[in-house]
Amino acid sequence: MKLRFMVTALLGLALSLGGWAQNQSDNGGIKQDTKDAAHATGRAAKKTGHKIKHGTKKMVNKAAHATRKGAGKVEEKSSPTPTPPQK
Repeated sequence: MKLRFMVTALLGLALSLGGWAQNQSDNGGIKQDTKDAAHATGRAAKKTGHKIKHGTKKMVNKAAHATRKGAGKVEEKSSPTPTPPQK
């Protein structure tokens, strides 16, 4: 009877210590996971900002090119046509 009680008590103690040890190590893991998620979010925001800047710059340059091209066409159309010399 004492032996059975002793085995049961040791088994219960071993299981509870194992659960306690696992619980202690999870706190550090959760904290690190949170930090990693925050850093990943920051990197994603920075990358998105760079992509938006690049896209905006590209769009502005294309619009300026199209404006110059359109202005050239208008200038050609609005210039007076030379009249042939009269004899």
